[in-house]
Amino acid sequence: MSMRPVGLPEIPEQTVVVARAAFPKGSLAIRARDRLAEVFVDEPFTEAFGVRGAPGLSPGVLSLVMVLQFAEGLSDRQAAAMAVRAIDWKYALGAELTDTGFDASVLCRFRARLADNGMERVVFDRLLEHCKDAGLVAAGGKQRTDSTHVISAVRDLNRLELAGESVRAALEALAVAAPAWLAGHINVTEFAERYGPRVDGWRMPPSQTKRDRLAQVFGQDAIALCRAAWADDAPAWIREIEAVGLLRQVLVQTYIVRTDARGRQVIKKRDADDGVPPGQLRLASPYDSDARWAAKGDDLFWMGYKIHLTETCTTLPDADADADADVGTGVMPNLITDVHTTDATVPDVKATAPIQRKLAEHGVQPGEHYLDSGYPSADLITKALKQGIRMVTPVLQDHSDQAKAAEGFDKNAFTINWKTRQVRCPAGRTSSHWNPVKQHGKDAIVITFSVLTCRDCPLQKQCTTSKTGRRMLTLRPEELHENLARARAEQKTDTWKNKYALRAGVEGTINQALDITGIRRARYRGLPKVRLQHAFSATALNVIRLDAHWTTGPLNRPRTSRLERLSYRLSA
Repeated sequence: MSMRPVGLPEIPEQTVVVARAAFPKGSLAIRARDRLAEVFVDEPFTEAFGVRGAPGLSPGVLSLVMVLQFAEGLSDRQAAAMAVRAIDWKYALGAELTDTGFDASVLCRFRARLADNGMERVVFDRLLEHCKDAGLVAAGGKQRTDSTHVISAVRDLNRLELAGESVRAALEALAVAAPAWLAGHINVTEFAERYGPRVDGWRMPPSQTKRDRLAQVFGQDAIALCRAAWADDAPAWIREIEAVGLLRQVLVQTYIVRTDARGRQVIKKRDADDGVPPGQLRLASPYDSDARWAAKGDDLFWMGYKIHLTETCTTLPDADADADADVGTGVMPNLITDVHTTDATVPDVKATAPIQRKLAEHGVQPGEHYLDSGYPSADLITKALKQGIRMVTPVLQDHSDQAKAAEGFDKNAFTINWKTRQVRCPAGRTSSHWNPVKQHGKDAIVITFSVLTCRDCPLQKQCTTSKTGRRMLTLRPEELHENLARARAEQKTDTWKNKYALRAGVEGTINQALDITGIRRARYRGLPKVRLQHAFSATALNVIRLDAHWTTGPLNRPRTSRLERLSYRLSA
């Protein structure tokens, strides 16, 4: 399929007449076409399409369809149907009234092409640039970020189900790609009886002994299949089939293969004592190699991904402002400036730097960045300050035993002299050693007081409980330490707490994304396509907010009840 970069076609005259008559006040699709047509062009997609072959549908048109699809929470079939029967969609797409639209599978192939070419954010970035040029988004303002979990599009599997379903997935793939080769290496009848229906915990034997035996059978079948695929006489492309490669990983992560005293092969399912891979490497499904298990607190446990949304945040206009003034003048809409998707195991602190880097690349880095306590660290706070970004975020307090117990002397009780590289304790005694070290790949300083100094100190029991009887402190380098101490002191003030209340508004954005686009449930499998889903979801939310800014104002006025209206009339 090739592409002829033409962008959105001109709207036929008859379509304009009918759409204007049907929607005299306009609609979201009509206003998006009238005001944002320059966003949905073909040129950014040229690298994903060839120059030879039959021309395909315009990428600009398909990207507009997907934005409208997410804005209205539609499936592919519903979106394809809307392109045929909805007059305002025909107007937006520049289609004739008699146009029969396209097949729903076109959207699936278009998403695959974008994901394969790393173009998940093209439309989102173009809309952000458009808003920047229009003066709706700018650098130096206030922005806030928060994350939420995303459940994968595949079913949850326990470890036994995962082992069996991985064998089944590999067999299904080989039955399509290499049926003759597969029939020559396995007993098709036996395997079809065992792996024909999907592996489900409800169909498994109830006793633990039988389940352990079934786990061994799954392991034996996986080993036999992998040995056949990696044999010298096996075609090399057999091993390149994704399901076969995933089967091998699941086999290594789930089983241990040993040889007993008689030289027999023994297959044993791994347990905690045998060691299991860390969460960021452990496969959770043979159908989505990027989905991971993760937990947050004691109540939330899910398999899938995590999304971070960043938006501008403006404050409400003064209550004394003229109520008759034009709604939408003087107040900017809150627009999403970045969407960052990772697998579920990546902590929030790992997302801070990539988010701020993306904002800087697009020239919309904030002057103040509001985040919760999962995002900051001393290094990130210092680095952001050097880039002109002030992180307004609660930082973790001193986690020493003394600070946790609120008894004795924490780090704040010690006086640090960075020039002489000495620390003075509350009893007035100085440290004996100042050792710069590396801890978890970061610079740190270990301060040690002499045993002789601490042994006879009357404040020893309030200072340390170590067996050696001496106090040790671990500090960050001077600049990081001072920034961290300043942040800890500042967040205790009422002024900071009142200011930080602005961050809470991002919860409403996440709720809007959940209600409109279903952002907490992945529609597709694999991290690239989930990123594409989230990029189009964020684009759809921005279009909805821009539409509100064009019509009713960026900050919708609260609804007034009939009782309140009656009260206003009586008081007047």
